[in-house]
Amino acid sequence: MSKKDKTQKEQVVQEEEVATQEQEQTKDTAETESNGQDKIAQLQEEVEKEKERYLRLFAEFENYKRRTGRERVELFKTAGQDVITSLLPVMDDFDRALKEIEKTEDENLLKGVQLIQNKLKETLRSKGLEPIKTEQGDTFDAEIHDAVTQVPAPSDDLKGKIVDVIEKGYTLGEKIIRFPKVVIGQ
Repeated sequence: MSKKDKTQKEQVVQEEEVATQEQEQTKDTAETESNGQDKIAQLQEEVEKEKERYLRLFAEFENYKRRTGRERVELFKTAGQDVITSLLPVMDDFDRALKEIEKTEDENLLKGVQLIQNKLKETLRSKGLEPIKTEQGDTFDAEIHDAVTQVPAPSDDLKGKIVDVIEKGYTLGEKIIRFPKVVIGQ
């Protein structure tokens, strides 16, 4: 073999090696690019998951704030409920006392008791207490009234209606704190 042939063979071998290396580099580059794209896709997926998690957490926190705000407002509305509830029998006693005092002819005593009763009523009304308007002849509503007993109706038009109110009912804000006790006609 001559030197020329040897040199040509070496050149061919070198060219083949260079081509092989270029192919390997191309493969590596393609693999690196596909790995990079896979990583990018994976990272984007993780970012989306974290965004979704953040939004859920934010929504939960907003709901928590609204709920606690409503509970706080409700607490302020009914903060004195225990005290007001314990004063309701006193209101009933005033009503009974006024009925008995009206039977007597002592006007000064009647006016004095009425003034005290009105003062108590207005104080409780300013705190949110309102009487439930229930009168004889009203239609009985089981969600609002508490039926104590049923009696034969004195007339046909009072059947299924309120015959007598035994105890007044009251609301504090929107909440019924004492249901009116009534007698209904049968």
